[in-house]
Amino acid sequence: MVRDQDSPNPTEHPLPTGPHRFRMDRWISCAPIEKLLHIAILEAAAGRAVLQMPFRLEFAQGAGLMHGGALVGLADTAVVMAIKSTLPPQTHFATISMNAEYLRPVKKGILEARARVAAVGDRKLEGRARVFDHRQRPVLDFRATFKIARDARIRDIAFEDDPKVTEP
Repeated sequence: MVRDQDSPNPTEHPLPTGPHRFRMDRWISCAPIEKLLHIAILEAAAGRAVLQMPFRLEFAQGAGLMHGGALVGLADTAVVMAIKSTLPPQTHFATISMNAEYLRPVKKGILEARARVAAVGDRKLEGRARVFDHRQRPVLDFRATFKIARDARIRDIAFEDDPKVTEP
């Protein structure tokens, strides 16, 4: 078995592994993973969202291109923000399926994701996003389905802009 000696061993990791309780600035704001990806929300309203993310060295895969997971993270987050713009704060929903079509490789620059809510059902929502490179060329088409939980209130996460929330 080959093991990269520079890779961390998850069984020896000193940080807590959850469950985690934390506070977010607002209902429409970046969660910890989105901050890690340096995602910026430019706009999110009326079922649409525009987000940006830089291609940082940490997001490169072995050939020097942007890792597909980072691209999907941006697209998924853009759709989430579009959906959040249509729902009451603290509505608990999650991705249940997704499809990503990679259109061209990303080698540099600031990426922009443009998302919209495409369909709404009983407890299901569908969203779509397209990610563009620094030259405004499409690099990823993304589609995902989300489901609102039966117990639709988020627990253990506090949002600064929700006065009804108590400390986690």
